[in-house]
Amino acid sequence: MKKPKMKLHTKIFIGMGLGVVFGLLVAALEARGLMLGPETTPTDALTSYIKPVGDLFINMIKMIIVPLVFASLLVGSASLSDIRKLGRIGGKTLLYFLITTVVALSFGLLIANTLQPGKGISAEDRDKLLKSEEAQEAMKKIEDARAQTERGEGSIKETLLGIVPSNPVQALTEGNLLQIIFVALMMGIALTLIPPERARPVIKFFEAINDVMIVLVNIFMKVAPYGVFALISYVVATCGSGVLLLLLKYVALTIGGMFVIVITMYPIALKILTKMRVADFFRGVRQAMIISFSTSSSGATLPVTIECCEENLGVSKDVASFVLPLGATINMNGTAIYQSVSALFIAQVFGIPLGLNEQLTIVLMATLASIGAAGAPGVGVIMLLIVLDSVGLPPEGFALVIGVERILDMCRTVLNITGDASCAVVVASSEKELADIPPMKLIREN
Repeated sequence: MKKPKMKLHTKIFIGMGLGVVFGLLVAALEARGLMLGPETTPTDALTSYIKPVGDLFINMIKMIIVPLVFASLLVGSASLSDIRKLGRIGGKTLLYFLITTVVALSFGLLIANTLQPGKGISAEDRDKLLKSEEAQEAMKKIEDARAQTERGEGSIKETLLGIVPSNPVQALTEGNLLQIIFVALMMGIALTLIPPERARPVIKFFEAINDVMIVLVNIFMKVAPYGVFALISYVVATCGSGVLLLLLKYVALTIGGMFVIVITMYPIALKILTKMRVADFFRGVRQAMIISFSTSSSGATLPVTIECCEENLGVSKDVASFVLPLGATINMNGTAIYQSVSALFIAQVFGIPLGLNEQLTIVLMATLASIGAAGAPGVGVIMLLIVLDSVGLPPEGFALVIGVERILDMCRTVLNITGDASCAVVVASSEKELADIPPMKLIREN
């Protein structure tokens, strides 16, 4: 009897578990002062020989992002030959993203005001955090961002003006997702306005590009268990002690808030707006959630998210190719909770009270800051800085949370892509483009 093959998600879970154990082992050896060479610590060895495997996995996925986003969005908008339908889907998508982002921000402020994660950190611990290597690197990023803002770059005005690229080829080569989305949408709409016989060859070409990218996703996913092991072990080894212990309350509150949103807001939306069972939804999108946790990138996870929504959840190709690339760029529910809790945490640590007006400003600025933010690791650094500046909090405060930024980034990315997938299901259901996926098929394929 032939032994059944282990499912991919099982392999990824095993890789994640082994990565946690290995990371803790490396951290323990580091704490005992073990040296693997004259100037080589266990963490140095991990960074040099194991972490590159995770970086390779992320680069393989990132390689697909630009052609996949451009091709899928162009084909998706061009396939919606009815311009009114395109506007209808776009309106529903933006409304869903806007409402869920505001809800996530407000919930983050509520729990941060109620539980006050910044209370109880001693002055000694605060000074230790501010003097750490991570804090010094954060301050350099902050200074660069502030200098950019003073030059008039990176503002909300600049972001909105930057949606339209002066050079579309440059937008593609630089991977500016917001500009790429705009160009793809405009070209897709233009293709609906010319005779079908002239538009068809262009659409067929980009359909082939899209199909090739999906095949590459399946090939690259073979490396996922090893990439996840490398990424998780590095994160645990570098952040699993010291700073993480000092900020445990803050981390637990932020992750807890994200978990509550995942198990309440999206299931409620699915129950009210669709006929899909909540369990089927989470089972269908599970693989994308795992990949997003390990890569910390909505953009890098986009190919997997599209495949999960189309193959496992029954979302039509037209809806998935429009909603999901857009969501990877502007839908940041996890980041919204992170920003609101972090801002209040920093204010509480420094003893700065924030009134209702300041907290409403946080909601507004965090919502606007999410527009145009790339779905990639570390984007929350600049977005949080925008929020801190808007309410007059010291930029040095960001150094307090930089030590656990990567771990929180991993968690909030899961929330971001889950929100993208739920939006795709809701919009597809409203457009009657949501196919019925038998539960047994989901169990068998996942």
